[in-house]
Order: sequence, then structure tokens, then C-alpha cells
Amino acid sequence: MLKVFIRLLAAILVLGLLAGGYFYYKVLDPKVIASSEPGVFIEIPHGSRFADVEAQLKDKGLLKDPATFQLLAQRMGYVRAPMRSGRFEIKPGTTLIDLIRQLRNGPQAPVNVILTTEREPENIAAKVARFIEPDSLQLVTLFQNESYLDSIGFTKETFMTLFIPNSYEFFWNTQPRGFVERMLKENKLFWSKDQRSQKAEKLGLSHQEVYTLASIVEKETLRNDEKQRMAGVYYNRLQIGMPLQADPTAVFASRDFATPRVTNYHLGIDSPYNTYKYAGLPPGPIAMPAISSIDAVLNLENHDYLYFCAVGDGSGYHNFAQTLPAHNRNAAIYRDNLVKRGKR
Repeated sequence: MLKVFIRLLAAILVLGLLAGGYFYYKVLDPKVIASSEPGVFIEIPHGSRFADVEAQLKDKGLLKDPATFQLLAQRMGYVRAPMRSGRFEIKPGTTLIDLIRQLRNGPQAPVNVILTTEREPENIAAKVARFIEPDSLQLVTLFQNESYLDSIGFTKETFMTLFIPNSYEFFWNTQPRGFVERMLKENKLFWSKDQRSQKAEKLGLSHQEVYTLASIVEKETLRNDEKQRMAGVYYNRLQIGMPLQADPTAVFASRDFATPRVTNYHLGIDSPYNTYKYAGLPPGPIAMPAISSIDAVLNLENHDYLYFCAVGDGSGYHNFAQTLPAHNRNAAIYRDNLVKRGKR
């Protein structure tokens, strides 16, 4: 009898070891990604079902044993409706249990949203949609919601002034309103630095007016070392009520962004953005200016220049003048330089 009991106990132990080995082999030891392989990113949209997540993991080659994954997901409380959304990095050496823990409550892998000198909110929406979950239509719909814009202190014309070019870290599943709320915080932080608000107030300009003027400077010159002087010209014109007569505003008004040169057609467009037709600043910016252009306006050069003209030598620089006769002489220099370079 004792021998039978011992044999039975031994059999139970063997079965236990086999079961433990099987559990270890199936659950604890296998890596969904081998240590020698690169990591994988998983993006789970809002509203996803467990089956959607499972399908994506299969597509990424991370599920060699779906049945075990389903069992563990249930036991570990991962399955819910809807599933947790987000972007997750599955690193080399991750086990099945690690994978479920990561997707269930692990940290998300952030993305860098890069904003550069885009022209209009629609362009920003298209750029941002490349980095986060919402598509450009969802973003544009919010960007054009006048009631919402009014609630945050903007209009359709001034909304562009919200965006400061920079690189911003976001979670991939950030929604449109969350994106705008973050931009509001970044905008407030930007204007609080380097006495920007105080400098704008000293000029008698609002943040939005500084931004709008900076967008014109941005499109007039690529030379950072003359932006302050250029800003001074436009500021002088504003102070005496002289039309800005900025070529880039006429191009913006015509929407003819591919034009190689400004013609009488562009100058004749009847639009509040055309500063040849209407004095003062346009109702909003004509592009997202670089920070260097915004700061050039805030730190504009004090001088008596009212005119400027491209040198025409290919340098990208301009000659500045206080009077119209001097400006006409600079214009002649520009034409002569074009002839010398075979451009006319």
C-alpha cells in the first residue's frame, strides 16, 4: 500500500513538473520579440476591441500562441470595452506577460510633433495628422469651429497665431481638443519668456499683431540679420498710416503661392489681406513665422527707413531708404544687378 502511495505521489510530482514546465514554456519564457530583433511599435486607436488589438499583434508577428494570449489577457484584467488606446513600444526580450502589462497600464511611447513655418491652419492639420491619431479632417473641423475658437480667444483669421514653431512631445492618442489645449499652454509660455509680452505692449501691439507682422517679415527676407531692420520699416509705416505694401500679402490674398514673381494681377486683388489695397495689418498672419521673425518684431530696429528693395545680387539682402528718390535709386541698382546676372 505504501509503495502504491509513493508511486502515486511520484506521478503527481512528475505531472506537476510537466505542467510547470509547460506553463514556463508557454507563458514565462517565450519572448514575443527575440533579444536580437528590433523593437516594434503598436498603435491602438480609440474605440478598439480586443479582437482589433489581437489582429494587430498578429500582423506585427507578436502572437505565436493566440490561445495563451487570450487566456492571460482575461486573467490579467486586460480585456475591456473599449480597449486602452495609445502607442506602445514593445522592446526586444519582451515576454507575453510583459506585453500584456505594457498594453494594459504601461507607459506610452511619445511622438515628436514638429511644427515649422506652415502657411495656414489646414497645413498644420495635415502636418500634425502625420504624428498623432486624429486625421487632418478631425483637426480642421475643430480649427474651423468659430464658437470654439471664440471660447479660447481667437477667430478664424487669428487662429494661426496660436502656433509657435517648435518640436513638441505628445502622446499619439491625443485628440484635437487636447492638441489645441497643449498649444494654448505653449503659446502662453512662449510669450511669458524673454519679456515678450512687455515688449509687445511697449510697441502698442497685441501678441496677435506682433505675430501677423512677423509673418510678413518672414516672407520678405530669409536673412535673420536684417529682419529687425525690415520689421522697423513696416512698423514705421504703421505709425504714420502708410500702407504696408508688402508683396507677400498680395500673394497670400491671391492664393497664387506658386508664382515666381509678384505682378499687377496680385497687387490688384481686392482682399483685406492685400496691404496694397488696405492700410494697416491684415486681419491675420500670412504664415507661421519663425521665432527669429517674431523676436525681430519685438526687438525691431529704430530707424527712419520707410522703403527697402532687394539688392538683386543673389545674396538675399535688401537696400533700405528713407525717401522715395533714394528708394528709386536702390530699385535701379536692383535692375542693374539682375541684368549683370542674366536674369533680365
